[in-house]
Amino acid sequence: MYQDTRTLCTTRLLLQKKEIKASEVVEEYLDNIRQTEPGIRAMLHIREEEALEEAREMDRQGPDNEKPLWGVPMTIKDVICTRGTPTTCGSRILENFTPGYDATLVQRLRQAGAIILGKTNMDEFAMGSSTENSALQTTSNPWDLSRVPGGSSGGSAASMAAGQSLGSIGTDTGGSIRQPASFCGVVGMKPTYGRVSRYGLVAFGSSLDQAGPMTLSVPDSAAVLNVISGHDPLDSTSSSAPVPDYLDALEKRKDLHGLRIGLPRQYWEEKMSPEVDSACKKVLETIREAGARTVPVDLPHVQHGVAAYYIIAMAEASSNLARYDGVRYGYRDQEARELLDMYRRTRSRALGEEVQRRIMIGTYVLSAGYYDAYYKKAAQIRRLIHRDFMQAFEDCDLLCSPVVPSTAFRLGENVDDPLQMYLTDIFTTSLNLAGLPGISIPAGLGHETGLPVGIQFMGPAFGEELLLQAAGILEQSLPALPFPAALKE
Repeated sequence: MYQDTRTLCTTRLLLQKKEIKASEVVEEYLDNIRQTEPGIRAMLHIREEEALEEAREMDRQGPDNEKPLWGVPMTIKDVICTRGTPTTCGSRILENFTPGYDATLVQRLRQAGAIILGKTNMDEFAMGSSTENSALQTTSNPWDLSRVPGGSSGGSAASMAAGQSLGSIGTDTGGSIRQPASFCGVVGMKPTYGRVSRYGLVAFGSSLDQAGPMTLSVPDSAAVLNVISGHDPLDSTSSSAPVPDYLDALEKRKDLHGLRIGLPRQYWEEKMSPEVDSACKKVLETIREAGARTVPVDLPHVQHGVAAYYIIAMAEASSNLARYDGVRYGYRDQEARELLDMYRRTRSRALGEEVQRRIMIGTYVLSAGYYDAYYKKAAQIRRLIHRDFMQAFEDCDLLCSPVVPSTAFRLGENVDDPLQMYLTDIFTTSLNLAGLPGISIPAGLGHETGLPVGIQFMGPAFGEELLLQAAGILEQSLPALPFPAALKE
């Protein structure tokens, strides 16, 4: 948590007590956006007039105690549909697309009283680890404007770190909430697959995508997760498992006594930068001082996780993005004289290089001659990785590992080396393959770069309650981060 920073939970209490007005809060955060946006460029669309009008109307009606996020300003990753506000997915092909409906999670936020300030930048169709693949603009890290904020939810992470809202929604297909949260020093929660409805979330990898909250603190994450979780009849993959009160759960545990925290050997023995290694090992000392017992565990197949993830994700992307052909959605090339030429020109001109690369690889691994050698093998590895996690949770309650091997890298540093870019997801992708929940919290600042380092807890399916409890206790035990250095001036 940042020092001297108002959080979502403290603000909503002030709003409910009428100590501040919703319109005052919205004006304050819109002003923050005006001041910080020229430096970080995290927002793609800002609902200034609409948000202010909604806040004034709420003030006229007065606080509603039945709405847990009444008057709270939030931002949404631009891959999630918002009625009346553009949803571009960071792509030229959807640059002029405005949905006529809200995604279920957006609808639930509005019903809970949240005010949507705008949409955040992202890698095109959520494909990337740095937000440099957005076709619309490049976002910078608020801690150092020459560095990336992470991806693909880099706009949401940078927006939170810069104080542009009190909560944001990102999506995590292979680490896209946790990795940018680590780079920007905020809390990022990837729920269990099916915990939050994907209806209205533009698909990248349908069996991997999961939306979740990005916030300044663990209680804030619990408050948002309370609202967006739960079964949705519009999403056939949505779970009907009961949703506990995550915020109340934080009050039920005061220390980590009795908890067994598993440390996967394959992650902790992986090469990482000295400052990440040092910061994360200090966190392990704090975990032990808080009463938990750390135990070594094995995840023998996670070394194949990155390869399996990219085969499965690209295969699903090649199928999901077939709909963007110039006929049904968005941009259409006007120079083509016949149908096939129109398809080719539209997709070549309006989809970015990384998206085209993934579609081509995905199509290749699904082709008749190579399906068994690539996709089928990746699916088998996915099953083995899931079994590894299940066996590990027989020996421990939660797993703990670094989030990324390094702190935020410089803009352009990995643009020409896709493999190196993919390897930044080495500690996060396996959790998506297994469909399990994880949370990234700030572990401190690196001693060399002065940039945030993240550490993650991972839990069994629908173990968000215990994840949030452990993360909340650890958050209280670790030093708070200062406000990002690059925005102090």
